Amino acid sequence: MNIYTEKSNKKKGLLMQAGILAMAGMISRVIGLLYGSPLAAIIGDEGNGYYGAAYQIYTIVLFISSYSIPSAMSKIISQKLAVKEYRNAHRIFHCALIYVTIVGLLGSLLLFLGANVLVAGRSATVLRFFAPTIFLFGFLGVLRGYFQAHRTMIPTSISQLLEQIINAIVSVTGAYILTGIAGNEDPSKRAVYGAIGSALGTGSGVLIALLFMLLVYYANKKNITRRVQNDTHDIMPDKEIFKLIILIVTPFIISSSIYNLSSFLNWTLFSRILIYVKKMEESTVVAMYGIFTRKAMVITNLPISLASAAAAAMIPEISILFAKGDKEGTSETVSKVVKVILLIAIPCAAGLLFLAKPIIMILFPQRVSIDEAALLLRILSVTVVFYSLSTLTNAVLQGIGRVHVPVVNAVIALVIQTIVLSGLLLFTNITDEALCIVTIVYSAMMCVLNAYSLRKNIKTDTDYKTIVILPALSALVMGVFAYLSYVVVTFLFYIVSRLNAALIEISFKDYMYSSYFVNLVASMISIILAVVVYFTVLIKTGGATEEDIKRLPKGTSLANLLKKIKIL
Repeated sequence: MNIYTEKSNKKKGLLMQAGILAMAGMISRVIGLLYGSPLAAIIGDEGNGYYGAAYQIYTIVLFISSYSIPSAMSKIISQKLAVKEYRNAHRIFHCALIYVTIVGLLGSLLLFLGANVLVAGRSATVLRFFAPTIFLFGFLGVLRGYFQAHRTMIPTSISQLLEQIINAIVSVTGAYILTGIAGNEDPSKRAVYGAIGSALGTGSGVLIALLFMLLVYYANKKNITRRVQNDTHDIMPDKEIFKLIILIVTPFIISSSIYNLSSFLNWTLFSRILIYVKKMEESTVVAMYGIFTRKAMVITNLPISLASAAAAAMIPEISILFAKGDKEGTSETVSKVVKVILLIAIPCAAGLLFLAKPIIMILFPQRVSIDEAALLLRILSVTVVFYSLSTLTNAVLQGIGRVHVPVVNAVIALVIQTIVLSGLLLFTNITDEALCIVTIVYSAMMCVLNAYSLRKNIKTDTDYKTIVILPALSALVMGVFAYLSYVVVTFLFYIVSRLNAALIEISFKDYMYSSYFVNLVASMISIILAVVVYFTVLIKTGGATEEDIKRLPKGTSLANLLKKIKIL
């Protein structure tokens, strides 16, 4: 895979690269959802809870040590490549590898030796199995950032897919084998063993992705060496490079860590208050948290991944444009990506709101928790829009050098969220619904605060009618139509079933959601029709043009399809 085909790279614009990474991110999320269903069936809601609690700590340490490296490296190296300082760009790459070796090792040791301090109860055992992944991910992050700086997202995209596929295979297989070893006598022991299997899957995925990125690097090493040797720019001292890395990485780390600290604080307050103040059983509390974080949140993260992918692709472009003083180009780039993301995020939120229960039944058909998971998903649906926007604006602020602003905004949102969650848990009888409420509060505040900060630095297109109002109205019509079509299709199945004398007669209310096959078929038909309705209403009301449609992932193909069915 040669990244140094200049002509080819020049043709690859921001939106194409964002589309590639977004598509890979979407496929990875879909794989995550697909293997999440059998995994949940194996380890149960309690096992999901133990995994989720350990994963929160792992994520925080990962962000501190390694996870922010791709974005930071992409920003630093892209600036050097823009002025053809190939030797300094490569020296930064080498120094970054030294940096992640040190911090990755420290992070792994912290996770392994301090597990009992970082997380309480049985989740500490699961946390130790995440420790090696911290060390490996640092090198993977540097390699991904290096190729992103060259404005090619293909290696990163493929590595993400490989990571998720191996994660899925090893997680399910490992959980199945380990729960078999644990037996059925102690449900909590079985849940912990299953969570350990899932943790091993996470590490295996990162290892395979790292090996792939190394292959890509060595495949391009000859061209890399040639460009470095032909560079005549002055060499940056190692001390200056490390200082630059630390100065750039630190705000990324703080900002990202605060984002993830939000989830950690939520779990800590949720578990401590319910277990020690409300006197609930640990297994019950952990199971509720498992439903929230490993079912409802996992589903909402699927469309949000589009914003993350677009944000990752935006950083080099925004940095270069802003560094050149091209504020108009910066503004235009931001506006285009914001509109694309909202054209996707708003209908996704509506779809989750109106079809929450059918979606939960497809992905996580464990009957004991279907109703609870569906309720949480409905409440969380609006966060798809808020988190998509806040993720984008966070990346833009970092790209234009306002790296401290998202950090300050995140701290403000975190403080308010913590106060709200404590009040809800202490003074009301709601439990996991409180987690949904504060997630909305946090994401909405980040969205508003980031947008306000961004507006003070660059002007963006504020045509709310075409960017927000028309997509929202189209999504509302789509959502109502999707639910009604789901009911109609299910009712047709019900009528056919009633005609079968051998079938025990039940009411239509009891029949709905009782059959996995019927729910799957009705949901698929409803979703397909909903997509058609959304684009029909959106285009006919002037909410999107052919150019807007083509900016979406696989937008050209979508535009051609809409033309064939006479919508566009």
